[in-house]
Amino acid sequence: MATLKFKITTQCLLLLLSATFLISNADQVKPLKIVFNLRESVQRGGDATQALMRAWKDGCASTTPSLIVVPKGTYNLGMITLVGPCKAPIEVRVKGILKAPAELGPFNNSASWVTFNYIDHFTLSGKGTFDGQGSLAWTKNDCNKNIKCIALPINLRFNFVNNAIVRGVTSLNSKNFHVNVLGCKNFTFVKFNITAPDESPNTDGIHIGRSTGIKIKNTFIGTGDDCISIGDGNSDINIRRVTCGPGHGISIGSLGRSPGEEPVTRISVRNCTLLGTMNGLRVKTWPSSPADSVVSDLRFEDIIMVNVSNPVLIEQEYCPSNLCNLQRPSRVKISNVSFKNIRGTSASQTAVKLVCSEMYPCQNVEMSDIDLTSIATQGPATSICTNVSPRFYGSHNPPACVST
Repeated sequence: MATLKFKITTQCLLLLLSATFLISNADQVKPLKIVFNLRESVQRGGDATQALMRAWKDGCASTTPSLIVVPKGTYNLGMITLVGPCKAPIEVRVKGILKAPAELGPFNNSASWVTFNYIDHFTLSGKGTFDGQGSLAWTKNDCNKNIKCIALPINLRFNFVNNAIVRGVTSLNSKNFHVNVLGCKNFTFVKFNITAPDESPNTDGIHIGRSTGIKIKNTFIGTGDDCISIGDGNSDINIRRVTCGPGHGISIGSLGRSPGEEPVTRISVRNCTLLGTMNGLRVKTWPSSPADSVVSDLRFEDIIMVNVSNPVLIEQEYCPSNLCNLQRPSRVKISNVSFKNIRGTSASQTAVKLVCSEMYPCQNVEMSDIDLTSIATQGPATSICTNVSPRFYGSHNPPACVST
């Protein structure tokens, strides 16, 4: 009996030691975050710029993961740049409303409001709002007719930010683009909200440049320009379950306007809904390109269109306000493009328009199961193909176009 008690006691002791080790080890693997709450340093309605800058400096210097909290309430926020690299993962959680200066003067001709630079393992979260207060600035935007227009401030810039996530926050009424992503890797936007009136000029939702591994999912974008625009030098961009509208649709481009543009490849857009947008799925390139460039491996699949003009569009004569030379064709080479299971209603009679370059006709374009009904008064939906010979699979409404 004594031997049995000894064995039981020994086993209990071993279990206790094991549990103690696991708890201690878990503490080492997942340390608590250091929290910097702006409630302690700024009052509601006050200016949060310096408080946020100080919290960022301290959090970025911490060797333990840190969390910066913007509490509920409304705060003014001036132009600010938050720079890494940081010594540990860092998160900014916005619960309140941050308001940009409404006038352009405080920006001193800068094209940014809130900028994040050179950060690894970054999170921007919360249910708060970045309010760009753009209505006054929109009246000063003449970029649609002035090629040398002054760039207005973008709500959120992410430059060379890797292994990052933006979750839950809202960008409201930006003066220019809502979000600009440049040189980033492994960056996810999820449950992100972007809102501006459809008449707000150049308020692209998310513009991506020279980045790889970007994901946009479960996101709502309603704005006055492209919901998502993909510039040159991008690869492995995945867009899933995005609702777009109002706006100008989801665009690859515009491309081919500048020398030295890098290839665009492996872009996937799936399970998205477009509502009343000016365009649907669009690839746009400028004519009279200064140099050759490449766009390849584009996949558009399972898309719903509701009262959308130009639902499916390849436009290699993109020339807004006649700011280009149409006599020289685009030198952007487009290949390996697939449109599959695109359905809904078209606000324009031409529901499918593929106008490719005379110099470099589009190669390997596939159209599968297209069902777009025109609600325009001119008649049933039609399709146009120029400098392209698509392959057609499944059912097609409008009827498959003949290349010209």
